[in-house]
Amino acid sequence: MEKLEKQILGILSEDCRAGAEQIATMLGEDAAAVKNAIRDMERRGTIVKYAAISNLDEEEDECVQALIEVKVTPQSGSGFDGIASEIAQHGEVKNLYLMSGAYDFAVIVESNSVKAVSRFISECISTFECVLSTATHFILKKYKIEGALTGREKNRRISVQA
Repeated sequence: MEKLEKQILGILSEDCRAGAEQIATMLGEDAAAVKNAIRDMERRGTIVKYAAISNLDEEEDECVQALIEVKVTPQSGSGFDGIASEIAQHGEVKNLYLMSGAYDFAVIVESNSVKAVSRFISECISTFECVLSTATHFILKKYKIEGALTGREKNRRISVQA
């Protein structure tokens, strides 16, 4: 990856709203070169998606997120990729990672209730023949999301020490 592409990714990672003209000004580069670099990274799949990071804990609507660890038996011919492809097809799945350690996959899911997440695990994930076990961890509170503090640190109690 070129130096310019790395610089562009750094800026877009901090603010996905930054336009090519703004990035070019920040980097002292030609706007056309920045636009071409962004287009190339999008085409190659280096830039997958532009997204705003939201802290749904602050909203009134119910939103439940969970980390599900999944242990599987790799499939003949497709290894882990086949089962990952099947799991990824579900709308509840927000992130899916192949991991080292005791479990093979880390699956981040989001739904409107604990019951809905539980149903997803019991009626979907656990029904795959290759799934050996799961461990579910419900996310209770977010302090930092994608490198950004959520603002909850403002609510901390002030230390009163003599």
